[in-house]
Amino acid sequence: MREQAVSDLPPILENWFAARGWRPRRHQTEMLAQGRAGRHALLVAATGAGKTLAGFLPTLAELVEDPTEGLHTLYVSPLKALAVDVQRNLLTPIEEMGLDIRVETRTGDTSSDKKARQRVKPPQILLTTPESLSLLLSYPDSFTMFEGIRTIVVDEVHAFATGKRGDLLSLCMARLQRISPGMRRVALSATVADADGYRAWLAPDGDIDQVASVQGEAGAEPNIAILLPEGRIPWSGHSGRYAAEQVMAQIEAHRTSIVFCNTRSLAELIFQDLWKVNVNSLPIGVHHGSLAKEARQRVEGAMADGKLRALVATASLDLGVDWGDVDCVIQMGAPKGSSRLLQRIGRANHRLDESSEAIVVPGNRF
Repeated sequence: MREQAVSDLPPILENWFAARGWRPRRHQTEMLAQGRAGRHALLVAATGAGKTLAGFLPTLAELVEDPTEGLHTLYVSPLKALAVDVQRNLLTPIEEMGLDIRVETRTGDTSSDKKARQRVKPPQILLTTPESLSLLLSYPDSFTMFEGIRTIVVDEVHAFATGKRGDLLSLCMARLQRISPGMRRVALSATVADADGYRAWLAPDGDIDQVASVQGEAGAEPNIAILLPEGRIPWSGHSGRYAAEQVMAQIEAHRTSIVFCNTRSLAELIFQDLWKVNVNSLPIGVHHGSLAKEARQRVEGAMADGKLRALVATASLDLGVDWGDVDCVIQMGAPKGSSRLLQRIGRANHRLDESSEAIVVPGNRF
């Protein structure tokens, strides 16, 4: 397929890019072309390549050229925190261009009043999770809400397609396709080993020829270092806690760091250990799924505003979250798989042309 010209964008979108000295990347314009052709598409692109904008570019173009009320695009995220982050990042260009487009989230954190209002007057773009979507489809009036839907965007598709949540989402998409036969399916990912397998999962009938494969340009190689202690690494049972002082030194040496732990209990312990050696009283926080909604939102807001120097987190922040000030990721102990490590590394220097920096702290001598 030919590379789309910038002029294929509506003028208001073209001017928004130009005002920032940007040009749409090849995969972004190709996703726009696939959208205009009404084709399903799988986009695989490196972290920082603008995948989310690429997935929403056809939606923004359509809503600029043909403003409509009602639900136009459904975005499905594996994490509530990612849905909130995408909403924030999507509202920035919408507000800067002065577009009359409503973007809302619907997750377990959404109030019952807001959920009820969304069923009566849905936004043009709704960001949700597979579980919340499944519940939404169970209502008797779901046909009315979804009959005009044009696009579903599945972010971090690798987190869905091989598990029970993927099965649930497949059933939801099949139901949506029955309600709105012309609905277009889009999937985004940074780490896909078997693109054809994911295309088959995304296709309405399992036919990969129905799904265009769009490949983004390669990003910079990450810089990964192993943090070696001054003494001997314990044989077992420490999960990196022995290195609290060295981890704090790395936090002090960087602008903003995310310290990833494999469990919620370890995250709390590491957070306490870091506080004990935080002689300069740097602002640090902790984030995991067991925290109250208000606590998570407060921490996420502080990170988005650049008010924290470090955040101790679990898999609740593995995927997609874009906090521009983060310049270092620290992994406590061995990650649960190389793909998870790559996802976590991608939280640092969320830019295509800059290497992500990561430090792995051995959990034990093995």
